[in-house]
Amino acid sequence: MKRLLRSLKKAIPLRSPVRLIWHAARAWIAALLYGFPARKLTIIGITGTDGKTTTVGMVAHILAAAGIRTGALSTAFLQIENQRTWNATQKTSPSPFLIQKFLRRLLSVGCTHAVLEVSSHGLVQNRLNYTWPLVGAVTNVTPEHLDYHGSLEQYQRDKGLLFAMLRKNGTKVLNYDDESIALFEQISTMHTLTYGHTESADLWISDIHSSLTGSQANLHTKDGILDLALSIPGAFNLENACCAISCVKAAGIPVQKSIDALRSFIGIAGRMERIDEGQDFSVFVDFTVTPAAYEKTLTTLRGMLPEDKRILVLTGSCGDRMREKRPIVGRLCSELADVVVVTNEDPYTEDPRKIIDEVWAGVDQSKTEAHKIFDRKEAIAFLFSHAQPGDAVILCAKGSDTTMMTAQGQIPWNEREIARELLRTQKN
Repeated sequence: MKRLLRSLKKAIPLRSPVRLIWHAARAWIAALLYGFPARKLTIIGITGTDGKTTTVGMVAHILAAAGIRTGALSTAFLQIENQRTWNATQKTSPSPFLIQKFLRRLLSVGCTHAVLEVSSHGLVQNRLNYTWPLVGAVTNVTPEHLDYHGSLEQYQRDKGLLFAMLRKNGTKVLNYDDESIALFEQISTMHTLTYGHTESADLWISDIHSSLTGSQANLHTKDGILDLALSIPGAFNLENACCAISCVKAAGIPVQKSIDALRSFIGIAGRMERIDEGQDFSVFVDFTVTPAAYEKTLTTLRGMLPEDKRILVLTGSCGDRMREKRPIVGRLCSELADVVVVTNEDPYTEDPRKIIDEVWAGVDQSKTEAHKIFDRKEAIAFLFSHAQPGDAVILCAKGSDTTMMTAQGQIPWNEREIARELLRTQKN
């Protein structure tokens, strides 16, 4: 019977009305079962290709600092006030039953606000139905998941479904520098806030400085210029901060209060997380997976290093999706890093060695020192053993995941702990 059901499921196109009606029915049942909890909560939804998880964490941090009882659901974690647990599903927008149960739990403990990370799949499949956000934000939209959406234009339209879900007095928060703004501005909402690097945005940043331990910029508002400082690295995190500040501004929090709160934000595990075991080179674990994220992350890292120091990157690609990005990732790593190791990532049902070969096909070996090492732990150990004082090693893709997806199912994999273990072993 299970085999028959799987065969029937495969026979129905992913975006078939039959599937979408089924998903919509599940969402309605879930909301009904838990009493439509979103009616009594202020919901902030955040979508985009990259930066969503960190932005969710920033918004929750600002709200908590303002004394607002808050919960958050993201790819990496579920948070109820100051209690955080890891999202075992590793899905940005999980089952509507999990979402509605989580919102009901927030109500039961006295929370008034919820921050939800929103995926394009979740929007198309109606998993976020009956959440009625007051604020909806987008970090950016770059090519990803096109095997499901079909085109970048359709991907943008699917992301825009978030803004169509807003309450009547809702606010959409848009990245002024992202090409998606042309489409999203056309979606009717009561209010719109924009952020970015451009003076025409409502909030914009300039004079950006980033180091291995922090980042800062001038934040321009209608009322003047403020100092935005973070204790986490990366110019892209300043962009995430702008998005977060705009979100909570729409929810009634003054900009200066947000800036003050973000000074104590320590980041999200597995998102440009620094791993320090006393080694004489830097190590970061990050959820970099898209070509745009690789370009932004490696370029930012290059700008933080002295000219004579190297970037060593661990890369690969996920199985069962968007094969066309694999050689692009390989090319970007070879252009932007000094040492590249291509390894196994999350192969799902694909042959992991074939995935590695497809990433490797894009690597320009005339521009970098490149290696193929199938075993991921061995690949990490190789990078650590080849890092010189002052170099930076970045382990991309797995972030805060605690498992790896294989054809045999999920297997334990905690890259952050594995990195620490290897560094301690090397040190001794």
